[in-house]
Formats: sequence, C-alpha cells, structure tokens
Amino acid sequence: MPEMTTVAIVGAGEVAGAAAQALASRDAVRRVLIVDANQGAAGKALDIRQSGPIEGFHASLEGTNDDSRLAGCDVCVIADRFGAAGEWRGDEALSMLTRIVPHLGDAPLVFAGASQADLIANAATETSVRRARLIGSSPEALISAIKAIVSMEAECSPRDVMLTVLGAPPSGFVVPWGEASIGGYAMPRVLSQVQLARIESRTARLWPPGPYALGAAAALVAAAILSGSRQSFSVLTPLGGEFGVKGRVGAIPARFGRPGIVATRVPELDTRQRVRLQVALGG
Repeated sequence: MPEMTTVAIVGAGEVAGAAAQALASRDAVRRVLIVDANQGAAGKALDIRQSGPIEGFHASLEGTNDDSRLAGCDVCVIADRFGAAGEWRGDEALSMLTRIVPHLGDAPLVFAGASQADLIANAATETSVRRARLIGSSPEALISAIKAIVSMEAECSPRDVMLTVLGAPPSGFVVPWGEASIGGYAMPRVLSQVQLARIESRTARLWPPGPYALGAAAALVAAAILSGSRQSFSVLTPLGGEFGVKGRVGAIPARFGRPGIVATRVPELDTRQRVRLQVALGG
C-alpha cells in the first residue's frame, strides 16, 4: 500500500467517478476525497467503496460538500459536477478555483476534462498557482485511443505502442510519428505510409475522449505525481517557451514529482509538423 496520501476530486460526475474508481482499484492512494456542492459526492463515494471487496482494493473513499476538507490533499483533480452541469468551465469554473485554491497549499491540480484548456490558462493568469502545478491530463486519454487504433493496424498489443501528442485541443493536436514506436521499432518501419495516413485521419476524429478514458487518464497522472515516476506523460500546461510559444496552453511531454511538473521535453518534429503545431498554438 502507498503511504498516507490523499487525492481530492472536485466534482462528482462521470469523469470524477471514473477517476476515483481508477485510483482506488489500483491502490494508488490511501484516500480519495470527492467534493461536490450538489450533494452527489457522498453517494458516489459510497458506491465505489462498496465495490472494494469485489475488486480487492483497500483505499478509503469519502464524499463531502465542504470545500475546506480539501486542506491537506496531495493532488487535486478538477473533474465534472454531479448531474447535468458537466465539466467545470468558464467564469463559474474560475470562481470555483479561486474559492478552493486557499485550501490546497502546494498541491498540484490535475484538470481531467476535455474542455478545460481555457480554465488552465485562466488559472495561470488569475490565481497564484504556479505553472508547474497546472496539469491537464486529457491528452493521455487521447493517446490511449490512438494506441488502440495503432495496435489494430499493427496487430499487436496496445502496450507495445509508444507515442505522444503535442498541441492544443480540440483540433490542433500533432502526433510526432517519427518518434513513435511499436515493440521498440520505429513506427514508420513497422507500418506503411498508407497505414500511417489512415491512422492520422482517424486520430482527428477521436476528440473528445469519453468520461471513462478522461477519468482513467487523470488517475494515471495523479498517481505518477505521487510516485515521482520517471516516465513522461503528455499533458496540457501553460507553455514557457517550448515550440517558441509562451503563455498559451499546449500539450507537451512532462515528468512529475510532488511539486507537479519537474521537466518537459520537446520532441523532434519535421517541417510539416512544426508548422501545424505553431498554427495550432498561435505561435
């Protein structure tokens, strides 16, 4: 079991439930706290907790409508609200962030939603939260979908596929295929140009990912932050000069530690990909 760690999830919607389930079932944390003002948090936590004996996990799950209980969490996931309200976004989302940030200390924020790039940008300019703590996990959900398509083309396991995504949602993502690999071999050596073109055309239609994929991606990133994993993950964050762009939120490979992002990496791009990326990012 991990040390006494807490991941708080703001919202009790479908994405929030998927994130809580994924964190609990992999025993990535000791405690998952779901916070939602609409009274749905306690029921969501109880439902997942009751599946513990079946799935064999031991994490504690709690639900509350009290923002002050966010104090002391190690990671805070911004998900979606209970009921029809959906993902946190717009002025209401920024107001929510302003309200909860004083309770969070130095905890990193993982934005789980597919429509929260603007919220990350606003958080960078309107709150006191450092760039390293602002992490959008939705690109990892997209990567999971792309890996599934690649594995069908290559007739291999998705676990054998390694790739990353760059850029900005919803339509500005770029996959550097030259850096991608299948079973340790460069992808262009395994797949034909026709296959790669077919995959790329399908990739453009994979956004936005569904709530289960978004929740699982948020759990994956939160667990990596807590463990200090040396693996890189593609995440949204305000760019600090990568790709020649500053301030704009974009997807980039990053490594994590308890403070949040500790390093980013700029992959090699061909001319066409570089131009597409700069257009997507407004660079």
